[in-house]
Amino acid sequence: MTERYLGVLGVAEALGVTRHAVHKWRTRHPQGSDHAFPAPDVEVDGAPGWRADRLEEIHRWRAGMPGRGAGGGRPTAARQDYLRAATARGLDRDEALRALATFAAEFPEMSEPELCAWLVEKFRR
Repeated sequence: MTERYLGVLGVAEALGVTRHAVHKWRTRHPQGSDHAFPAPDVEVDGAPGWRADRLEEIHRWRAGMPGRGAGGGRPTAARQDYLRAATARGLDRDEALRALATFAAEFPEMSEPELCAWLVEKFRR
């Protein structure tokens, strides 16, 4: 019986990201690091493969990643615009980020840049 494995593309599709993202994660979170990407079950000619039953483990790994900017990274331009507009309306940074998270949960079909632009427009009115 032939065993089936997910390659980088299969993992990427299951997570809703690009295969480039999976490659980056493997490079940035190597084995032995604090938050190592789950090691492949098999390698064929240098290409990694994971059993399909490990997708839940990979999902948990991703959910445990620090949020965007956790390493001191710079917020996106859309988020910066939103934070400036929110500050001008009297919200502090924490309040503005909580509001953004609330709206993101309420409108999951909108990307963060779309949501930020929509909120900035609302602040201007």
